[in-house]
Amino acid sequence: QVQLVESGGGLVQAGGSLRLSCEASGRTFSSYAMGWFRQAPGEERVLVAAISWSSSNTYYLDSVKGRFTISRDNAKNTVYLQMNSLKPEDTAVYYCAADRLSYRTVVPGPGLFGSWGQGTQVTVSS
Repeated sequence: QVQLVESGGGLVQAGGSLRLSCEASGRTFSSYAMGWFRQAPGEERVLVAAISWSSSNTYYLDSVKGRFTISRDNAKNTVYLQMNSLKPEDTAVYYCAADRLSYRTVVPGPGLFGSWGQGTQVTVSS
């Protein structure tokens, strides 16, 4: 089982930037795709971005394309989400998640993630 700890959330004005980090422990981080989800109050959790184990494939939610960038540093067992040009509608709790299977050749869909962090709050003021 993998343990995931997110950090980097906070309060930022619209147009600002934040970088979320998620540090993993407990299993071979470099073998698993990773993802960032978010959940706003009263809404379902949605997959915002994902990156394959090799970093060769990425996925972005349409509404964050061109503004968010997911990356990973396997030497540090960490995945990042750089968020630029933030909007009030980006306000949510952001969760890091790990794929259930190792060495998947494609970016996994939302239902294929099996380990979650505790979440970090991102609030964007207008």
